[in-house]
Amino acid sequence: MSSDRSAFIDRWIYVFTAVSFIVIVSLGFIPDSLSKIAAVEAGQRPPFPLVLHLHAVLMGAYLLLLLAQTWLVATGRVSWHRQLGIAGAALAAALVVVGFVLVPTIYHQVFAVAQAAPPPVKAQLAGLVMFLENIMLVQGRVGIMFAILVFLGVSARATDPGFHKRMMILSIAVALPAAFDRMTWLPTTMPASPVASDLYMLLAIAPMFAWDLFRNRRIHNAYWVWLAVAAPFTIAVHTLWDTPFWHATAKRLMGV
Repeated sequence: MSSDRSAFIDRWIYVFTAVSFIVIVSLGFIPDSLSKIAAVEAGQRPPFPLVLHLHAVLMGAYLLLLLAQTWLVATGRVSWHRQLGIAGAALAAALVVVGFVLVPTIYHQVFAVAQAAPPPVKAQLAGLVMFLENIMLVQGRVGIMFAILVFLGVSARATDPGFHKRMMILSIAVALPAAFDRMTWLPTTMPASPVASDLYMLLAIAPMFAWDLFRNRRIHNAYWVWLAVAAPFTIAVHTLWDTPFWHATAKRLMGV
């Protein structure tokens, strides 16, 4: 491959990855959100809590910011990239806080409806409550990993730009399973296991990883760090998933 073509891909592979993340999130969340809005309007489910709207706005803003940041670097506007990075750090912090508020809010909303429902519906909603308890494992992994990876990425922005740009993209990749879970047309292992969602997440970062491996003939340190952070949390998620111990623990954590 010519050096000019390699340099072009070096610049634009990150823009491509950011665009692909936006496409994935859109494919997962837009149809799902429209169906839920219709259910709310039909009186079939309670209205969305305010914190859910806030989380959606913050996530959308962060994805657009990621795209803007990769485009600024690809087009040589590095000074603008650095200035916009301040907003990115603030958005990331807000996402973590709002995410951890959202989890108990949704759980308590569904739990309250389940408790007040007539017996036939109550049995169905009890299954949904247990599913939400399992999903808490994934949500907790996302929140903690996102915070750690963003911190590592931001800390390396001046000393290791290559690590920085990869880690900022890898940090948001951990949230993609939520979008894949909403693509009901994809083969899935849910609700029995989150294995498929994790594999789809790896598939989403595969083009960037494959180009790195081809270009550098080695695995970049950012991927090793990402794996080291992800491994213990992922093992915990798959070990605890749908176990009586976890369901009891989740209820205690939620105070019910």
